[in-house]
Amino acid sequence: MRFYSANSYFRDRFGCRMYKASVSLDVTCPNRDGKVGTGGCIFCSQGGSGEFSEGAGATIAERIDEAIQKVSSKIDDDTGIIAYFQSFTNTYCKASYLDDVLEQAFSHPRVKAVSLGTRPDCLPEDIMKVLEKYSSRYPVFVELGLQTSNDETALWFNRCYRTEIYDAAVKRLKAIGVNVITHIIFGLKGESVEDMMESVRHAVRAGTDGVKFTCLYVLEGTGLYEEYKEGRIDLLSREEYFDIVEKALEELPREIVVHRLTGDGPKKILVGPSWTKNKRDVINYINRRFG
Repeated sequence: MRFYSANSYFRDRFGCRMYKASVSLDVTCPNRDGKVGTGGCIFCSQGGSGEFSEGAGATIAERIDEAIQKVSSKIDDDTGIIAYFQSFTNTYCKASYLDDVLEQAFSHPRVKAVSLGTRPDCLPEDIMKVLEKYSSRYPVFVELGLQTSNDETALWFNRCYRTEIYDAAVKRLKAIGVNVITHIIFGLKGESVEDMMESVRHAVRAGTDGVKFTCLYVLEGTGLYEEYKEGRIDLLSREEYFDIVEKALEELPREIVVHRLTGDGPKKILVGPSWTKNKRDVINYINRRFG
């Protein structure tokens, strides 16, 4: 591999293959409930990017069991499980609730680590104390949705925090032993390739431990879909996107883990790019180009 893949990293750290089991918590987002904004980010669906997660109506342990069962055909008994709290903002809650969630997750016999998707402006001191409590005993990953380091672009897609907030969050999380993964989107409206590379370089300078790349894709029912219907959004072709990814990989020090080269939206509401709809073809292309 021409980069440090998540599979290689997990085997180095845990001594086994690891698989994420996606679980939803009873949380929302401050960019939806009016605290910092409404409507969410322009590309985000009503599911908060958690359409693949096991949802409410059960205990955390039961949700983890359901998530593991869902991927049972892809794992074996020796596969380690990462409880991945994916949808919405998973530190936008009471500290006592997060404490209970993490206690249940790490008490599960299959779970070796936890990963929390969140916003960098949702890490108050009481939440940080909970994260420190568990990161001192277990592997804890926090995934931050930076998407871009360009605050003008972020204003367009309604991120509702400035990049300096991300910088501070990375520093605080790393100080308590949390492993930070940064999400970056390529193909955002108005951004040049150099703008995208600057986002990658910014995440590296900030101290991120890993990255997740994805192309901008359009889902039905989002603000982005409305812009797309009006012809105001251009989507990247497969070759254009992976040319950008190749440049981005050149910006990464070897020790930074690449957790994802691209993402895929839920097929039922995915409008485009059309090439993202065939996941097997995309994986084969990645293996040919980057393997």
